Amino acid sequence: MGNERRLLTLVICLVLGGGLLAAVLGASRAAGPQPAHGSAGPAPSDYVDIKDVPPSPDADRAAGAEGSAGSVVVECGRNEEGHYNEDNLVVSPGLRSGAHHTHAYVGNLSADAMSTDESLGAAATSCTGGDRSTYYWPVLRRTDRPGTRPHETSAGHGNAGEILPEASVRVEFRGNPVSKVVPMPRFLRGMTGDAVAFTADTDADVRARWGCSGSPDRSTTRYPRCPAGDRVTRTLAFPSCWNGLDTIGAAGHRSHLLFPGEGGACPRGTFPVPELRLTVAYEVPAGAPIALDSFPEQRHSPRTDHAMFVNAMTDRQMVGVVDCLNTGRDCRT
Repeated sequence: MGNERRLLTLVICLVLGGGLLAAVLGASRAAGPQPAHGSAGPAPSDYVDIKDVPPSPDADRAAGAEGSAGSVVVECGRNEEGHYNEDNLVVSPGLRSGAHHTHAYVGNLSADAMSTDESLGAAATSCTGGDRSTYYWPVLRRTDRPGTRPHETSAGHGNAGEILPEASVRVEFRGNPVSKVVPMPRFLRGMTGDAVAFTADTDADVRARWGCSGSPDRSTTRYPRCPAGDRVTRTLAFPSCWNGLDTIGAAGHRSHLLFPGEGGACPRGTFPVPELRLTVAYEVPAGAPIALDSFPEQRHSPRTDHAMFVNAMTDRQMVGVVDCLNTGRDCRT
């Protein structure tokens, strides 16, 4: 009788255990594509169908009579050279792998943590007009495919998967709607976005906007699900009000460059400089799980998107940019 009870208990446990396992697996499948390699995040709520994102009003104000309505596109390719590293020259100069995630670059081909103003000014560049500035951002990965190349396996810190190559990169400078712009100083450093937005107390520094190439009037701070044939886009606008003194900022590397107010006017004590805007696009198969490289505790949140640059244009090149913006022309370099 004792053996029969033990056997019955074992059968009940197996049945209940199997039901629990099935429930867990079912919940996992219902959540949609899951991050690979044991990384934490993104969450299913980090994705949104672009059709569910309402159109947004045009945020770009038309320039008034005193404004600078021009634009300058700098042709720098789309990182065909495969320029990647885990450095961050703006935030942690001199520290190898200081970013704890992988960045992709266009422009200056030598840029890394050990770069100096002198080395940047002497290096080769991917920009056709000779702009030696460096422009960079965290890579985007497909988490359902394992990485095999060096920078797909070296980042660590929960960043894993196949790096998606950039399908296009647009480097553009814009003017100010209410004022003429003045030249940026050479070797000015700048950043936009908030790499720790997931754990921050506020979204004040969240700047990146995600979207789909076929719906330019819709943008979101979540990963967009785009229709077949559309590209996933990331647009990052930089602060464009300079304090007139510093090329490197304190207070989180932001104090020397601020964003204009709602009307476009710069805060007191700052001067309008060309506004840098980066737009990066990717070919992403419909439904593929994607994740931005991030710090582990940020869980690959799309709100943590960010980008950096160092202006290494010559004074003559920058004067050309400013002249084009202030005279309302559309130029390419």
